[in-house]
Amino acid sequence: MRKRLFLKALLALAAGSGAATCWAQAGDKPIEWVHPYPVGGGSDAIARKLAESVGAQMGRSFFVSNKPGGATNIAAAYVANAKGNGNIVFTGDFATLAANPHLFANLPYDSVKDFVSAGLYARYPILLVVSSKVPAGNLDEFLQWARANPDSANFASSGVGSPQHLAAELFRERTGLKMTHVAYRGGAPAVTDLMAGSVSFALMDASTVVPQMKTGRLKVLGVASPQRMKHFPDIPTLHEQGLTDFEAFAWQGMLVPAGTPRAAVDALNRGLEAALKTQAVIDFYANIAVEPWFSSPDEMAAFVANENSRWGKIIRERGITLQ
Repeated sequence: MRKRLFLKALLALAAGSGAATCWAQAGDKPIEWVHPYPVGGGSDAIARKLAESVGAQMGRSFFVSNKPGGATNIAAAYVANAKGNGNIVFTGDFATLAANPHLFANLPYDSVKDFVSAGLYARYPILLVVSSKVPAGNLDEFLQWARANPDSANFASSGVGSPQHLAAELFRERTGLKMTHVAYRGGAPAVTDLMAGSVSFALMDASTVVPQMKTGRLKVLGVASPQRMKHFPDIPTLHEQGLTDFEAFAWQGMLVPAGTPRAAVDALNRGLEAALKTQAVIDFYANIAVEPWFSSPDEMAAFVANENSRWGKIIRERGITLQ
């Protein structure tokens, strides 16, 4: 009996060693970082910065491959069908993992079975921002105005089912406001119309409105987080203004295809952790109002499951769909 147990233990060690050896032998091959958004956006810039830094930490070469379209579904399907050999990673986010499984009747991937979490790396604070035409300087004044002017209480988002849209739907639920959604194709056109006064307000991620925050072209009434932002400490939270049961933010993390050896996942996670601690990455994040947010693979998997459940409930209750 003892001999059999000993042999089983040796075989298990050999299997683990084999996976690690395969990962080590792949070290001369560049790792493809698949990003589901176009070149030039804020999240693309983060992916490229991290690809450079993680690669330096691991002694591996990374290259970013942009595959936009289909609300991230094109890129997600590409990665889901890839071999889990440790040479491909994917920008996993709110859309792919939390929203799309509830917004689409049919997806070309399974958000639970087709991917393995390698670690979170970014948190995008969401702000309540209003047009200069709205006579409000804080949350209470805004709520009073919105209740008195329901026909003017229209809000912008970067698209149906986006974090900004769903954050506003949660805001609607928590405040009881009557609000009209105006969906745009991206954050930039939404912010343009918000500055022009064509729409009244938005729950927008801070990284999208950094220039307007710095110049005062939009009024920022609060951040939808329990704590103030480190690099914009003068912006109060909505919590401290009385909306204590409302929190929303966007996020991103690293995924790999199912079947990727655990040795590869752990190596990527260590590289990600080291990269997020470098001053170059810290400064880069601060400049675009994004917060570094590191987690273990298991912590990311648990977080994603919770986000999927939380936002899925809101999507179903509001009857929001995409085809």
